[in-house]
Amino acid sequence: MKAHRLVILYRIINNVTITLIKQLGGEFILRIIGFDPGLALLGYGVLDVHSPHHQELIDYGVIQTSSDLDLPNRLGQINIAVCELMKKFKPDTVAVEELFFNKNVKTALIVGQARGALLCSVIQYTQSVYEYTPLQVKQAVTGYGRADKLQVQQMVKALLKLSKIPKPDDAADAVAVALCHAQALSLKQAFANR
Repeated sequence: MKAHRLVILYRIINNVTITLIKQLGGEFILRIIGFDPGLALLGYGVLDVHSPHHQELIDYGVIQTSSDLDLPNRLGQINIAVCELMKKFKPDTVAVEELFFNKNVKTALIVGQARGALLCSVIQYTQSVYEYTPLQVKQAVTGYGRADKLQVQQMVKALLKLSKIPKPDDAADAVAVALCHAQALSLKQAFANR
């Protein structure tokens, strides 16, 4: 029932957005960076949103930290690399995937610290930061909140009209987070955050 309401809300937001764009007689561009937090690999995807149904993938990749370093230095590497991305791409808004762990508390704590370093870096450049659960990302990209990783990656490829799935998986996940945010935005939010 909740998924059905989300789909209806999504359609209403998109219809209102399309109508307003047409009334304004033009196109807007909103730059989003999506992040998939991790300590060893932190994925990112940069997306330009031209309209609700036209997004362009600008760049994607991963920030990799060395397991030879201690935790504080790895977090420092994440901080520096995220700040460089923010300076280079100058996003209007940032989308970050929330953490979800069933069992391994130690891993959750370590990834949570990496996510904290990421958020501290991002907030220096924009106050427009949004967070999405893995279920929300899957629902937005595939229409099904329990989709598997390959289904999400294939939809990322299809929605952005790419010749191949972004690799590694962490980068593809980050692009999916950015797409999720692009689909969740209304025109009012897009212009309010510019």
